[in-house]
Amino acid sequence: MQASLPGQVRNTPQGVLAQSILSACVHCGFCNATCPTYQLLGNELDGPRGRIYQIKTVLEGRPATDKIQKHLDRCLTCRACETTCPSGVQYGRLLDIGRAQVARQVPRSWSQKIVRKMLRMTLPYPGRWQWAYRGIQIFLPRLPSFIARKVSPKPTNARWPQADRPRKMLILQGCVQSVVAPEINCAAARVLDRLGVSLIESSEAGCCGALSYHLDAQEEGLDFMRRNIDAWWPYVESGVEAIVTTASGCGVMIKEYGQYLAGDSHYAEKAAEISRLAKDIGEVLAAEPRAAISCAGRNVKVAFQSPCTLQHGQKLAGVTERLLQETGFDLVPVAEPHLCCGSAGAYSIFQPKISRQLRSRKIKALESADPDIIVTANIGCQLHLRSATQLPVIHWIQALEQYWLDRATKSESGL
Repeated sequence: MQASLPGQVRNTPQGVLAQSILSACVHCGFCNATCPTYQLLGNELDGPRGRIYQIKTVLEGRPATDKIQKHLDRCLTCRACETTCPSGVQYGRLLDIGRAQVARQVPRSWSQKIVRKMLRMTLPYPGRWQWAYRGIQIFLPRLPSFIARKVSPKPTNARWPQADRPRKMLILQGCVQSVVAPEINCAAARVLDRLGVSLIESSEAGCCGALSYHLDAQEEGLDFMRRNIDAWWPYVESGVEAIVTTASGCGVMIKEYGQYLAGDSHYAEKAAEISRLAKDIGEVLAAEPRAAISCAGRNVKVAFQSPCTLQHGQKLAGVTERLLQETGFDLVPVAEPHLCCGSAGAYSIFQPKISRQLRSRKIKALESADPDIIVTANIGCQLHLRSATQLPVIHWIQALEQYWLDRATKSESGL
């Protein structure tokens, strides 16, 4: 695709990157075949190819409009198009650049500004979010059922192992997940403890930066990234093996710190090293002996929902699925596994109609083979799906820990 960016854009780091990405696109349209919004709406402007063209016109100097902002906002940033694209177009990075450019020209409504600000001032801060979430739990009986099903009961079995193992890995506690479902990281810690690895956390680390970055506050998002790098760096210097994430949305962001901070002379090298060390919990376990975590004989039918951030963002399609199969679960087939469930961070708040349509489509696919449980790898997907099904929806590491630990306990007791 030919683009003629003006000098004030072309001569910036973002302009150089945008020019490179636009040049890679051959306008073939393969991306539309796997784009959830294009599949639902059938509008060229709501597919990757159309959005790329709209971003190109804005970067070339044509005034941004409400209509362009609407079509860019409808994108889930699922990045299924990147998996499909034969030319390797970095659509996600181009979308970041385009959205920022449009946001500078097209003011949000006051209601959108308020909601976005409230989310940014609450969710990334576990202390603040905990108080808000406790309030929600108090009024749980009076909430509509579709909202109530998203709310977790008070966490159970959130016990962190106390053993100090010779192998050490950092864990991102995160913001929303650390309040809503702390048992997920505890399950990961207990599984790795059995494999001789201690998960440790830095109290100074926090939100990965994704929420702010994708809600028109990119500098704020970069500041969250820098804070995490500062918090983790002493552990990196002491030789931790990896920085483990159990929320695939956070994982893909951390793996791209090196790209986001490439132009920051103070953080570029450290950010690249942090990205190199970042590992999804599935990657970590895939490198460990399977026999130690086998769930053979449990005969549990599992439907796995592979989050977009895992399969398209982190390019780990199939890793967790193989792990679940090799550790003894009966993994049932799921139709259209590449399609987004509609959660997509704050997307379900700002695009509820599309989000619900995608969720219904995903639930139908997940329930079709009559599984015992649905498992996923991202807290946003977990909460979103749970609000629309009667089946248990949990993180896959919890399922592994629950059935494996139960088996191991019975084996050790001679049962």
